[in-house]
Amino acid sequence: MESKQHLYLVDGSAYIFRAYHRLPPLTNPQGTPVGAVYGYTTMLWKLAQDLHEADGPTHLAVILDKAGTSFRNAMYDQYKANRPPAPEDLVPQFPLIRVATRAFSLPLVEEDDVEADDMIASYAREAARRGWDVTIVSSDKDLMQLVGQCAEPHVGPDGEKVEGGCVDMLDTMKNQRIDVPEVVEKFGVLPELVGDVLALMGDSVDNVPGIRGIGPKTATKLIQEHGSLEGALAAAPTMKPGKLRESLIEQADMARLSRRLVQLKEDCPLPIELDALKLGVIPKPPLAEFLSEHGFTSLLKRLDGGQAAPGPKTQLHPAKPENAPAPAAPSGSRQALPEMPAVTREAYECVQTRERLEHWIARAFAARKVAFDTETSSLDAMRADLAGISLALGPNDACYIPLGHGGADMFSEVPTQVAKAEALALLKPLLESDAVLKIGQNAKYDLNVLARHGVNVGPVDDTMIISFDLDAGRSEDGIGGGHGMDELSTRHLGHTTLTFKEICGSGKKQIPFGEVPLDRATQYAAEDADVTWRLHRKLKPRLAEEAATRVYERVDRPLIPVVAQMERHGIKVDRDRLARLSTEFAHAIGALEQEIYGLAGQEFTIGSPKQLGDILFDKLGYKGGRKGKSGQYSTDQAILEGLASQGGAPVATKVLEWRQLSKLKSTYTDALQAAINPETGRVHTSYSLVGAQTGRLSSTEPNLQNIPIRTEIGRQIREAFVAEPGHVLLAADYSQIELRLAAHMADVPSLKEAFAAGEDIHARTAMEMFGLVDRDTRGRAKTINFAILYGISRWGLAGRLGVSSDEAQAMIDRYYERFPGIRRYIHATLESVREKGYSQTLFGRKTWFPRINASNPNERAGSERAAINAPIQGTSADIIKRAMVRMGPALAAAGLGHVRMLLQVHDELVFELPEGDVAAASPVIERVMAEAALPSVGLDVPLGIEIGSGPNWGAAH
Repeated sequence: MESKQHLYLVDGSAYIFRAYHRLPPLTNPQGTPVGAVYGYTTMLWKLAQDLHEADGPTHLAVILDKAGTSFRNAMYDQYKANRPPAPEDLVPQFPLIRVATRAFSLPLVEEDDVEADDMIASYAREAARRGWDVTIVSSDKDLMQLVGQCAEPHVGPDGEKVEGGCVDMLDTMKNQRIDVPEVVEKFGVLPELVGDVLALMGDSVDNVPGIRGIGPKTATKLIQEHGSLEGALAAAPTMKPGKLRESLIEQADMARLSRRLVQLKEDCPLPIELDALKLGVIPKPPLAEFLSEHGFTSLLKRLDGGQAAPGPKTQLHPAKPENAPAPAAPSGSRQALPEMPAVTREAYECVQTRERLEHWIARAFAARKVAFDTETSSLDAMRADLAGISLALGPNDACYIPLGHGGADMFSEVPTQVAKAEALALLKPLLESDAVLKIGQNAKYDLNVLARHGVNVGPVDDTMIISFDLDAGRSEDGIGGGHGMDELSTRHLGHTTLTFKEICGSGKKQIPFGEVPLDRATQYAAEDADVTWRLHRKLKPRLAEEAATRVYERVDRPLIPVVAQMERHGIKVDRDRLARLSTEFAHAIGALEQEIYGLAGQEFTIGSPKQLGDILFDKLGYKGGRKGKSGQYSTDQAILEGLASQGGAPVATKVLEWRQLSKLKSTYTDALQAAINPETGRVHTSYSLVGAQTGRLSSTEPNLQNIPIRTEIGRQIREAFVAEPGHVLLAADYSQIELRLAAHMADVPSLKEAFAAGEDIHARTAMEMFGLVDRDTRGRAKTINFAILYGISRWGLAGRLGVSSDEAQAMIDRYYERFPGIRRYIHATLESVREKGYSQTLFGRKTWFPRINASNPNERAGSERAAINAPIQGTSADIIKRAMVRMGPALAAAGLGHVRMLLQVHDELVFELPEGDVAAASPVIERVMAEAALPSVGLDVPLGIEIGSGPNWGAAH
């Protein structure tokens, strides 16, 4: 397979003016000014040679502005009207600069009626579409709109799948790579929103008007709060009276014009084909002739000697603090990372005075990147006491700031430490600064702890989520596995971290972290921040190289603060209602036990798999018993359901009912009462962004995602989740989203037509499968629709439908006959996963299946079933995550910022809002959910949303 292509696009105009202002006036033997030409030549020489030697780009072009106007002048005749004419001695150098570029045998692009930025954007888009990575050599803020763009995977002209390339920038003056985090640091928004910020603030250099009185900070704040330029303009009438509100309303048309002016044109015809931009060794003869003609003797000597132009090497990676080597990729066009020094815990500092704390804060501001961690008294972020905070600025460059250390009683010695309120007041500007990237491991926990102390941390990178987006499911080859810090440290850094048990003990001898001596606490806490910093440096570059940047930056990373806020909101539960349910369940469980004893002919421990197996298969003589290695019968749910479906094993049916009731009682009606937070009176579940391999969120402590949906018991439990007085709960649910995605991804015309027409999809399937629609055929069609997407076997389908395996196989065959696209999708998916080792969602999320080619048929079949469903279920998860990220800004723009998003359960979002706002909020919520895939993914089917509301969750669902 052809190696990855990497195109460098040099903003030549920026080079010209930098060269002109850096060097004193010079003339050539003919008396022509050539100072800018000389500077441009040395800069271009160094760039081309350094990048070629570093095996960086495969292709390169220099883009220049052609003299004259562009199409923007027709849009706005004052565009660039304020620009002064070029200096008199620079004008005659422009033609020579073009000659210099051609002397290097480098492609030169300049076109009429468009600007260099437009040509750069057009080349970048086409190259990324062909699967090439693109680096723009410039620091122009307008071009930062392109950073992080990744082309969609697609099928190329030769029929092979093409993985889209991505775009970044390189500022050679600062030796700094500019990627999405750097753009966010500069503008406070993602690259796709930079144009919206520029449209509000305007540009005096290009005479882009913007809105008078709005500067960079206000522009950024407006876009952050309202999600887009149009969102800010739409929200203006609802803003408090003042100059800002008036300006937004009165100058809205000028802002929209400015947005069009800063929008880059990405569809310009390419005057030179991409393949013609291939970079090779620079031929000497034409360059030597040019250098000689203009009297550049020192450069000519270096050319003859084969030496490069003077100055430091052009850096291919971001500039970092002096103690931090620049990151690089493990393979491809990037060089290997230099080894980091071994962890030295003795190097960490315990910060116990205001002066030292201010010193670390100043260094963190200068570094623009800091890893952080909190030490607390509990794993429950909503109840934990804050013991301290650790910071890291590089390998072994870390500290611990104790804030709550001291003994358990009033006579214990309290060590010297900065007062908690004082320290947090000093740390707040750093932790909230848009100019400093904060790096955490499971940062959501730390965000919640600090938010309870009035510190709203951001922007944040999370190494746990970066690891998940790179290696979800990738466990067997030692590259993937779990995503906890200790495991990541061992795997990626070869370092074993201190454990909590080593520091605090265990069992009855365990002490709170606040009682740990400061020397040991510093070693443990600062190491966490240090390791997190190292993991970030190791893992973050892999995102771009392994095509994971898009799913991380556009799906998972923006979700961190959203989910954290949902956890802090929590949801109210009716304790009395839960207590009554627990009592009712206890009576029902007792009655079931007596029935089971009667059917078994004796009393036994129903919860004991061994005793139950002996009763079912030895005493009662039911068929189908299988003993495992332990010598006891298996009595899992599948076994019991198989016995129950035969109709002759009523004891199995009763045991299943007993298990469900017992689980619901212990997991929900009992546990939810204990989970009520005494301070808030609400239950605060914890969501994991890495808990499900396909990308779905999982819920723990308590788990709110396994409450039965369609049973009476499940409804009763949901009725215990209630709204505050005067409020209601609103539930918005994607309708059959996985079937809709299957219709799109498998390209099934009949299913797409049915969804577009709003038909009952199960009825349509029943008609296709059985030729008639009634309650029985629709029910069977529904089972088949979902089962096929999960790669079910003939035996599995037979068990669900209560038919023979041959009948089940005939149904599967009939399904594939009626919907051949599904068969093609399954075949293509499995072939791809077997070849690559992973599946992908429409948004690029990878799920690894290391056992897809296993020799063990059971392992292989299990991986195949999961691989069939992962792209569909993962895409569904990505879509609802995107909806969650967009929901807050959309509601705020509609004047509904007080609407709270509380829960995410599979395909459903639950909100709490004043009863009178349901009519206004429902269409906003529906629109955000329906359009969540756009603009990254356009679907051939509409996303249906079902919305209900009521005083409790059961009534709303």
